[in-house]
Amino acid sequence: MSDESPYTLQREDAERHAFWADVVADRVEERVADRPSDDPIVVKGGISPSGVPHLGNVNELLRGYFVAEVLRDRGHEVRQVFTADDRDPLRKLPRTLCDLEGNLVDLGDVDAGALGRNLGAPYTDIPDPFGCCDSYGDHFSTIIQDSADAVDVPIELLSNTELYENGDLEDVTRFVLENRERARDVLAEYQDKVDEDYVPFNPICAECGKVTETVTSVDLENDPATVDYTCTDMDAGDRTIEGCGHQGTATLREGKLPWRFEWPAQWQTLGVDFEPFGKDHAEGSWPSGQDVARNVLEIEPPVPMVYEWFTLEGEPFSSSEGNVILVSDVLELLEPEVLRYFFAKDPAKARDFSIERLDQLVDEFDRLEAIYFDEIDADEDETAFAKRVYPFVVEEPRAERVRLPYTFAAVLGMTDDPDLREEIARREGHIPDDAPEWAVEAALQRVEQARNWARRTENEFDYELKRSEIPDHEFDAATEEALEELADFIEAGHEPDEIQGEIYETARRHDVDVGDFFTAGYRLFFDEEQGPKLGSFLAKVDREFVVARLRRER
Repeated sequence: MSDESPYTLQREDAERHAFWADVVADRVEERVADRPSDDPIVVKGGISPSGVPHLGNVNELLRGYFVAEVLRDRGHEVRQVFTADDRDPLRKLPRTLCDLEGNLVDLGDVDAGALGRNLGAPYTDIPDPFGCCDSYGDHFSTIIQDSADAVDVPIELLSNTELYENGDLEDVTRFVLENRERARDVLAEYQDKVDEDYVPFNPICAECGKVTETVTSVDLENDPATVDYTCTDMDAGDRTIEGCGHQGTATLREGKLPWRFEWPAQWQTLGVDFEPFGKDHAEGSWPSGQDVARNVLEIEPPVPMVYEWFTLEGEPFSSSEGNVILVSDVLELLEPEVLRYFFAKDPAKARDFSIERLDQLVDEFDRLEAIYFDEIDADEDETAFAKRVYPFVVEEPRAERVRLPYTFAAVLGMTDDPDLREEIARREGHIPDDAPEWAVEAALQRVEQARNWARRTENEFDYELKRSEIPDHEFDAATEEALEELADFIEAGHEPDEIQGEIYETARRHDVDVGDFFTAGYRLFFDEEQGPKLGSFLAKVDREFVVARLRRER
């Protein structure tokens, strides 16, 4: 088969589906059509645990998950494996790390010396700078597993180090070395540094523990097979990691394949049928990977799928620049099903994940849910998408669920009283009288999430509503009359923008300075000089309370 484009979702010959994962599943079924039905389909992802496993890395988890779920929905047995490429060498010191609780820390706040002394060594041979896990690699693999668990993605997390040490990759490594001339010819098409002395194996130096790239001889007749090496310098971007010069011998379990061979070796060893990956691999590792698979390993590569990266607040994710957010952070702000919905969107389109505008994402999810349950009207495409996707993003579709509008939940978060929160939500019609207890409990959990959002973004809802008693205040007669008139207007029932406009008009009619009139409102409700957009706020809080407070009655 000739080289194939990894842009699976953009293929013109693909059958149109409401959900992109069905397009991919079609191709996977074509691939496994001649296999026994009880032979599980393998969906793979992977990551090099080199630093903070942030939300951007979840692309790999959830894109694979949705394809796996569609295949299961079609009756297939599926394994979703995820490799931690933890035998990779540490090439540079990260500026930012995170503990197991998801707290970001600077390099200076941990045992940075443990990292600095181990540049060039595999992640799993480097002590955990936090001192809590077996190694640096194990620390970040644990966070990856925790992230998958948090969004209910059932992965089998596999350590590359263990795959080498247990011998799982030994046969394919031997095969590559047996055919190293062919491997050299293939790789030379993609890398300039490949010369006639190149050997596709990187031993770990027995003296200094660093991964080295200089193999001087190969002996596959030995039992076990071995390579001789010299520990030479390693290029690491704009710097060089010095080798110790040691000359030694290593077995095939005491090193690793270079990445462009290791990736196809994983496909063969794990029997991978589908793997999603980002655009960086699409133009880099994928062309060589499928070439190595077909012309060195003599296997067919898996079905590929390129996903677009997404940004955070309009900027690329960057651990070094501190522009990251962890899954654990996001799940303090919204439900797991909302996050899964974000990744259910078309991966062929670039998107921005905005904490500032998180309310819009939650509103989108709530709309999807309402469409699924036929509670609102939508066009044909939107309805088809909702009907297909919704069951994959929630644990169990339940029509009795209750969702408080996110910004309304943020308003409720201005008070600490849980009973009052429920009372207001019921009074405003957001919790039906016949709602089951589990639905009410789940609905009110969103209040804490929305409150966390307000505090994190310091937005218009990041204020404490003085509900139990009227703050101390002193207004002149004109202001008191204006407040009374505004209370009458709100009591009659109006929209947020109408209330905002009326605040201005009421102040002018009573010859009260507009700024002073807003300050009077903030004083009454928050005991502050400033606060949220007042019209929107007053429209969201229960009307009876607002009217009484404007009249200084309670």
